Amino acid sequence: MTFSLGFSPCPNDTFIFDALVNGKIDTEGLQFETVLEDVQTLNQWAIQGKLHITKLSYGVLPLVLPQYKVLNSGSALGKGVGPLLISNGVFPAEKVEETLIAIPGENTTAHLLFSLAFPNAKNKVFLRYDEIENFVLQNKGLGVIIHENRFTYAAKGLHKIIDLGDYWEKETQQSIPLGGIVVQRNISVDLQNQIDKLIRKSIEYAYSQYPELNDYIRKHSQEMSEEVMRKHIDLYVNNYSLDLGRDGREAIMKLLAVYQQQHPEVALNTTDIFCTV
Repeated sequence: MTFSLGFSPCPNDTFIFDALVNGKIDTEGLQFETVLEDVQTLNQWAIQGKLHITKLSYGVLPLVLPQYKVLNSGSALGKGVGPLLISNGVFPAEKVEETLIAIPGENTTAHLLFSLAFPNAKNKVFLRYDEIENFVLQNKGLGVIIHENRFTYAAKGLHKIIDLGDYWEKETQQSIPLGGIVVQRNISVDLQNQIDKLIRKSIEYAYSQYPELNDYIRKHSQEMSEEVMRKHIDLYVNNYSLDLGRDGREAIMKLLAVYQQQHPEVALNTTDIFCTV
């Protein structure tokens, strides 16, 4: 049986899925056709229900709950891992809402967290995450950065205005739910659980080889130094990636509640959203 599987080329995702998709663990008769894309593309595809299994931003989860359930393995949650709002030069936080902001996708967790911190900011442009540093360097406006850009912005002379993840943590007392893995609801519960367990086994295998960086990770991160690749993995892959647990589920439910507050016109059904493993 073959399933389509989408995730990003970022080191945390290739670290998680390498063993699963490259025959390093027993996949118990299941096959996976992989598609590597940036997370905003995956978010759009999730809205369309395009893939059987996919990485997505938790910010888009409210829009895809009718089609998908959240797997317990493969997520990126944690503390100190949130998006950063940056500027080219020192910039006062009180003027943020008057300024053009570049955000890495409309349906991203980064956008949701930015909106929580700056609810009156309306002047936004949505770009690929890897275009935002240059947007800011060219003095076009401010930017919300994610992924490896957390590790590179300062070396380019850019300044942090606010850590949006830190703001979330202080406001909610929850870990930051950045991204997760979802599976189509029309796949049987038994298969959902099997896929979930295989992703966990894939992560466990990856940890058994770490800190070695394999060719799969390197292939998709050629513009990064090994140090940045490891920082990326260390920041975004953790115990929540192995299993959301109660704390992880509570953080996701809080994110859904915040989304509902920001979008009261959207009717959310938040029952039965997690895989049963």
